[in-house]
Amino acid sequence: MTRIFDEDQSGGFATRAIHAGQRPDPLSGAIMTPIYTTSTYVQEALGKNKGYEYARGKNPTREALERNVATLEGGIHGFAFSSGMGCLDSLMKLFRSGDHIVCGENVYGGTFRLFDKILAGYGLCFTFVDTRDPQNIADAVAPNTRAILVETPTNPLMRITDLTAAGEIAKRAGALFIVDNTFATPFFQRPFDHGADIVYHSTTKYLNGHSDMVGGIAIMRDDALAERIQFIQNASGAVPGPFDSWLALRGTKTLHLRMPVHDANGRKVSAFLANKLGDDRVIYPGLESHPQHELAKKQMKGFGGMISVEMGTKEKAAGVLSRVKVFSLAESLGGVESLISHPASMTHASVEPERRAHLGITEGLVRLSCGVEDVEDLLADVDHAFS
Repeated sequence: MTRIFDEDQSGGFATRAIHAGQRPDPLSGAIMTPIYTTSTYVQEALGKNKGYEYARGKNPTREALERNVATLEGGIHGFAFSSGMGCLDSLMKLFRSGDHIVCGENVYGGTFRLFDKILAGYGLCFTFVDTRDPQNIADAVAPNTRAILVETPTNPLMRITDLTAAGEIAKRAGALFIVDNTFATPFFQRPFDHGADIVYHSTTKYLNGHSDMVGGIAIMRDDALAERIQFIQNASGAVPGPFDSWLALRGTKTLHLRMPVHDANGRKVSAFLANKLGDDRVIYPGLESHPQHELAKKQMKGFGGMISVEMGTKEKAAGVLSRVKVFSLAESLGGVESLISHPASMTHASVEPERRAHLGITEGLVRLSCGVEDVEDLLADVDHAFS
C-alpha cells in the first residue's frame, strides 16, 4: 500500500511538490525517478521478494506519483489510475447494489454518464442535487446513503459547494464524503481540511499540466479505506503505465509555479470579458459578481483559470470558437496552453438536452481554460474572438 513517509510532510508546498515521495535511484543515484518499464519482478526465493511481484499491483514509478500527490493533498494514501474516469469507476466499486449516493447535479458529463448510464444499471442509486445549497444535500440523504460526492468548482458552470457544510452532512449520515478537486488542485483547495474522506483528480488536467497523458488519482487518510481501494485497484486493473505516471510526476514539480499564473490570467481575462460583455454573461468565481464569490474566497486560496461565458446562441458561440488564435478549440483543460470548448457538444454531449437546459448548460455556453501564456496575448485574442 502506498503510504507516504513522515519526511514527505515536511517543508512548504513547493518543496513537497518537487521532492515528496521520491528517492534517488539506489543503483545510480539518479535524481529523477526512473521509468520502470517492467511487467514483473524477479523474486529472491519462493515467497521472498523486494516488495514487488507483478506490475499491475505495484510499480515504483507509479508509487512515487502516488506518494507525491497524497502529500500535496494532505492525505496518507494515494492510488493512481489509468484515467480520471477509471479512478471514479474504481471508487464506485466500494459500494454495492442498493447503496445510495448523493451527487452534485452539475458535474463533469463523464461522471453523470458513468452514474446514470452504467452504474445505475447495476443497482447503485443516485440522486443529483444542486449542492450550492447544503440543505439540498441534507434533504437528499436517505437511510441507504453511503456517499456524498461533490465537484467544486463545477464543470462548466463554476458552482461552489460549501465543503465544510457538506462534510458535516456526510458525517452525520455515516456516509463517505468524496470530493473531485480537479479544477482547484491542492494548491488552491484542501478538501481534507473540510472533512473529505476521499479526494480525487483527473491527473490529465492541472496536476500533469502539459496535455500529454491521461490519468486519475484518489487520495485518502483512513487505513482501512485505503486497503479496500488498493484491493480494487489491483483486482480491477485500471492502472496507469509507468511512462504516464512519470509524466504526471514531472508535472506536479511545477504545480506551484503554474497555478498562480493560471489564476492571474483567469482573473484578468474574466474581468476583461465581464467589462466587455457584462457581468451576467461571464461565470468565474473570482469575479465579485459571482453569487458565491465570498464562499470561494473563504475555502479557496485562488480561483484558477477556468471561465465560462454565455453567448446566447450556438451560432454566436461558434463564431467565437472560429475566431480564436491563441486559445485552441479542444476538449480537456488545465494545460499550459489555453483551450476553449463548447460544453453542450463536447464535455457534456452525453447529458440529455433537457437536462442540460435545466442545469443552464446552453448551446451558447463556451468554456475557457486559461493557460500560462502572456496575458496580453490572451486578452488580445479574446477581444478579437468575442467582438
